[in-house]
Amino acid sequence: MRAIVLACGLIWLGPASSLRAEVPDTPAAAETAHQPFGLPASPLPGGRLLQKWLAVQTRLDDELVQLALCDGDRDGCVSPAALKLLAIVDAARAREGRARIGEINRAINLAIKSTSDLAQYGEIDVWTSPLVTFTRGAGDCEDYAIAKFVALRLAGIAPDDLRIVIVHDPMRGEDHAIAAAKLDGRWLTLDNRRMAMVEDADARNYRPLFVIDRDGAKRYDAVPLLAGLPRPAPPAVLSIAAAPGPVSQAY
Repeated sequence: MRAIVLACGLIWLGPASSLRAEVPDTPAAAETAHQPFGLPASPLPGGRLLQKWLAVQTRLDDELVQLALCDGDRDGCVSPAALKLLAIVDAARAREGRARIGEINRAINLAIKSTSDLAQYGEIDVWTSPLVTFTRGAGDCEDYAIAKFVALRLAGIAPDDLRIVIVHDPMRGEDHAIAAAKLDGRWLTLDNRRMAMVEDADARNYRPLFVIDRDGAKRYDAVPLLAGLPRPAPPAVLSIAAAPGPVSQAY
């Protein structure tokens, strides 16, 4: 099976024929309700992506206990990583609406140094939980997305309003992971490549591939690149990809 090695360290489920074989070809399989990008997605009953996410969820169970204990006793907390993450959550809790989500996006973008899995671990496709990422102070795109997913939940965002989305960026020729949060019925994308958030409809350089939530992973049905659809041009955003140093690398 042909593995697809992605620039941000992600390896997916093999060739398209294998993907199609894993997705039940029934109307009930396509879940369209409340997904980012407003596109139908079908549950993945297996495959490498689902295995990666389930492994992360197992680690999250332990980390959430540690975070809860540290949240209740900051002075007694022995994890600098937990305290750093909780400080970000505290700042977000003090805000409301879009400002709360934006605080998480900005703070985590600044807290983590963009570094490839190959550089950190000598291998590709390593997914880390937030406390591991904050302990190392570095990660690639899926590590940012996972950390934001957890921080948003701790800050009070409902689980049904949170997603991790795997997209393809044809302009860069790579796949990429972002977090998404729903506010007032619209999905905002939280991207480690930019400080400003944009709505999914304005993320026109991305083609959504997979969506992940607390219940598992789904594969988007075949869709055209959003840039080819007649939608308004996206607003100007402040990109951190232009900053000097490792952040300028595409992960």
